[in-house]
Amino acid sequence: MQLYSTNNKNLKVNLRDSVMQSLVPDKGLYMPEVIPLLSRDFIADLQSHSFNEIAFKISQALIGSDIPANDLRDIVNKAITFPAPVIMLNEQIGSLELWHGPSLAFKDFGARFMASLMAYFTKNENRRITILVATSGDTGGAVAAGFYKVPGIEVIILYPSGKVSDLQEKQLTTLGENIRAIEVDGTFDDCQALVKEAFADKELNIVYHLSSANSINIARLIPQSFYYFEAYKQVMKYGKDVIFSVPSGNFGNLTAGLFAKRMGLPVKRFIAATNINKIVPDYLSSGVYEPKPSLSTISNAMDVGSPSNFVRILDLYNGDLDAITRDVSGFWLDDKATKDAMREAFLNYNYICDPHGAIGYKSLKDLTKDEIGIFLETAHPAKFLDTVESALNIKIEIPEGLASLTGKTKKAVKMDSAFDSFKSYLLDR
Repeated sequence: MQLYSTNNKNLKVNLRDSVMQSLVPDKGLYMPEVIPLLSRDFIADLQSHSFNEIAFKISQALIGSDIPANDLRDIVNKAITFPAPVIMLNEQIGSLELWHGPSLAFKDFGARFMASLMAYFTKNENRRITILVATSGDTGGAVAAGFYKVPGIEVIILYPSGKVSDLQEKQLTTLGENIRAIEVDGTFDDCQALVKEAFADKELNIVYHLSSANSINIARLIPQSFYYFEAYKQVMKYGKDVIFSVPSGNFGNLTAGLFAKRMGLPVKRFIAATNINKIVPDYLSSGVYEPKPSLSTISNAMDVGSPSNFVRILDLYNGDLDAITRDVSGFWLDDKATKDAMREAFLNYNYICDPHGAIGYKSLKDLTKDEIGIFLETAHPAKFLDTVESALNIKIEIPEGLASLTGKTKKAVKMDSAFDSFKSYLLDR
């Protein structure tokens, strides 16, 4: 598998280097040189394959001979140990529940696959890898769970102070061992900027072997394409066109869906569903891409003002706005409308959406009779307990994995958003 930089298609690396290096030296992002087209027979026969078999087939098509088949199958089987069910709310709208993994968020798929892949690449090396990851909520918990006690790898998670839910914060600040947390006085964009600047700093790269577990790392995107095939498999029996509505923050999830479409998955279109941080929906309607400082909302995982993966989408379509809008439309809600959507789904279907999934649900209001809309329910509603309970006026059961965190002590280093502070912390450790 060869990958190139979105800033320079002549700058190419293999899979191992792209995963371990994560961010391109020229500050671009790695893209697969070839996105293979799966056979029509395989797509037509998806219902006869298990989720793990589908994941292996996709991985093998993308990765090729870089990893022997038996080793790749082992990596897939270690990562995919939980389902991705589609729950139909009515005859046309389904929820793809992606929160059945250990951290109760869709990012478990990417984090666990990436952890297994990195462990495979470093198993015979005598060096320590330091993973830097910025999170607006769920990434941190998934990465912490995925890399917990993985030999030879330490993880440093940066998160914006006061802008993640209490339970999300506990997931990334209470494990200890090889997991460290930094509470940044700023936004997610500030955290992401610190990570990117660290990768570009020559002094830090002499001291540390740095990598990233954000969706800038191609190892996060590969497994996120798996569940689009798995979801499609579950609704094939209806014989209708399929639309995916994707709650979007850094746009890795939508990018993975577009990869799946390029690989032959017959998706009619995608909806990029956001909160008031609607940089991409605005671009889709105006043709003007204008990153802005992020604003805080109840759907905090989408509080991103400069989504990293958007450059991959532009690259995928050669910057052609008309081509992008044929496959992707935009949709957004503010907090009030998001709560209204949560109440609508609960009252009409007795279904509890988290604040991110609720925006995806509401975006499917204009389906034709020949379409099925699937919205991605990206995190368990209990991770946003106060918001969900107050919006719906109910008490919801907290899963055991979250409930066990309530009595644990948070351990995090508080820090301002200046790069010099972060660099000094890393050099003084």
